[in-house]
Amino acid sequence: MSIANSIRAQIPPIHPEGYPFIGGFALASLVLFWLWSPLGWIGTLLTVWCALFFRDPVRVTPVREGIVVAPADGRISMITRVLPPAELGLGDRPLPRISIFMSVFNCHVNRSPVAGRIDRIAYRPGKFINAELDKASEDNERNSLVISTSNGRIGVTQIAGLVARRIVSFVREGQMIGAGERFGLIRFGSRLDVYLPEGTSPLVAEGQTAIAGETVLADFRLSDQGRTYRGD
Repeated sequence: MSIANSIRAQIPPIHPEGYPFIGGFALASLVLFWLWSPLGWIGTLLTVWCALFFRDPVRVTPVREGIVVAPADGRISMITRVLPPAELGLGDRPLPRISIFMSVFNCHVNRSPVAGRIDRIAYRPGKFINAELDKASEDNERNSLVISTSNGRIGVTQIAGLVARRIVSFVREGQMIGAGERFGLIRFGSRLDVYLPEGTSPLVAEGQTAIAGETVLADFRLSDQGRTYRGD
């Protein structure tokens, strides 16, 4: 492999959703260079950031039956039991929920946590408060999927935040989807909630970094209520 090909292989591809934004930042940078070169360099840095934001790297997803993988890159900000949003139709009892917060520096392409059939897609308009707050699950703009599997139904909710103003979905109701397959993205920085079936024990801890399509959040075949974690 040539040096050029080696360098190219280390650069993740850009999702097509990002091309208009990257082009806009690049055009603005040229204008800023014409006005005052220091502003142009600031625009260039923002253009590079925009390209990184829309990166879409290849991920290697575990394929064993029963595994639930992370739908997003970011920090696991909350693990709790709450009532799922009514539009999911997952019942009126609290379910395990894992929340992943994505900063503006994370990859924002979202991936399916399980393989199954998309039974429902529910969009709800709302506010744009800090996505790290618990009430963001109820108050913020969001788009939810319900995926049916042989182990039960999984709810996945994309939640807009302070900066995010657009939730993009790539899938439709009735579609079959594989674990780790892309189903959408959020612009620019937000959170994803995963609602697990009753009795499912998370295999991650708050503060842990998740990688979309790779980090295992739960395993339907395990019941490990006594699992603990230590942070350094």
